[in-house]
Amino acid sequence: MRNRRLANALLVLLAACLMGFVVYNLPPVHERLSWRLADLRARLYYALNPPQEVFFVPQGQQALVEAIVQATLAALQPPATPTLPASLTLLPTQPGPTATPQPSPTATLNPTPIPEKVILNGLVHEYQQMNNCGPATLAMALSFWGWQGDQRDTRLFLRPNFASVDDKNVSPEEMVVFVERFTGLKALARVGGEIDLIKRLVAAGFPVIIEKGFQPPKEAWMGHYEVINGYDEGRGRFIAQDSYIMADFPLPYEQVAGRWWRDFNYTYLLIYPPEREAEALRVLGPHADPQYNYQQAAQRALEEIAVLSGRDLFFAWFARGTNLVALGDYPAAAQAYDQAFAVYAGLPEEERPWRTLWYQSGPYAAYYHTGRYQDVISLANTTLSFLSQPVLEETFYWRGLAKEGLGDSEGALTDLSKAASLNPNFSLAVEALRSRGAQVP
Repeated sequence: MRNRRLANALLVLLAACLMGFVVYNLPPVHERLSWRLADLRARLYYALNPPQEVFFVPQGQQALVEAIVQATLAALQPPATPTLPASLTLLPTQPGPTATPQPSPTATLNPTPIPEKVILNGLVHEYQQMNNCGPATLAMALSFWGWQGDQRDTRLFLRPNFASVDDKNVSPEEMVVFVERFTGLKALARVGGEIDLIKRLVAAGFPVIIEKGFQPPKEAWMGHYEVINGYDEGRGRFIAQDSYIMADFPLPYEQVAGRWWRDFNYTYLLIYPPEREAEALRVLGPHADPQYNYQQAAQRALEEIAVLSGRDLFFAWFARGTNLVALGDYPAAAQAYDQAFAVYAGLPEEERPWRTLWYQSGPYAAYYHTGRYQDVISLANTTLSFLSQPVLEETFYWRGLAKEGLGDSEGALTDLSKAASLNPNFSLAVEALRSRGAQVP
């Protein structure tokens, strides 16, 4: 009798487990519960492996890192007028192979005045699903132009394996591809944005997506997107559609112009109908030219380096490197990133933005194109150690190329295949596999 009861109990337990598994995998249930389990897993992982305690040291930069750390510990307060330490003196930079000097634009003495207040109506606000800020923000921006989809539609392309892979990053470039491939609209991404430019674009009838840093209460620093669809000069603020916080979010100018937008090189994304392209480019002025845009952003980062300290200095050096990568000046970019990582190592642990390489992969390109393959691999390994699941396709892509550079062909193909399997729409990994005669997952 006892054995029969035990067998019945086991059958009931097995049936309950099977039923639970079936119910959990129903799309409505899975969508609501999976992110909670992923969040719990990540919190447990970070409790056991504190990411803020780990930092990357480029080869040959150990002495520089130690100097920065000692200087930080010795000076609790930054000087009133910060200057570049001797260890951070800039080396002369050379224009990259594709860089063409551009003349500075002639200043307009009487710029066209804009209204004191503008609000562009017609955007449909969405609260984001787990890690779905990019797809949600893009859907909101597209809704202004009459696009009928939502974040589930943009997610299918931008995060194609969302059900099984918690993709941490959607880049502005991926958004541009989605817009031009699926919507009939046009889009462009630029860096070095300014408050006045955003206001002029909004006044001309163009909502603007910005990429910025973000730190919710009791959370570590992370990346975030917002759509700016209005401004109010009298109150000194923008109106933004924020998928995490709220619709019509009042965003003070100083919060945009300050550290948060700098964290992403003042990146912005503009969407417009093809028939309004001339108008959009006219508002952008010389920044419509990518070469000019990156040159000006690189110079701006250099000017900020001379007056910033702490985490802001890290991001200024990082932006300098990113802009130089875009200009093809890889040696100078690698030096800028070296300086950024040296500053990072000297930051207090609670201030370290350890998710930075989840979103911005410029250092990999700079180190790879200067033959510093081991630094690419070390940086990739450090970045992947910050994840409870290895889900960054860009990181696997660059680590694969670096392994190939060091003669590890098998390891290279493994990493490139991993990158392509994480995101089948990641064309760089797919093309790399095909060019090597390897099977694409």
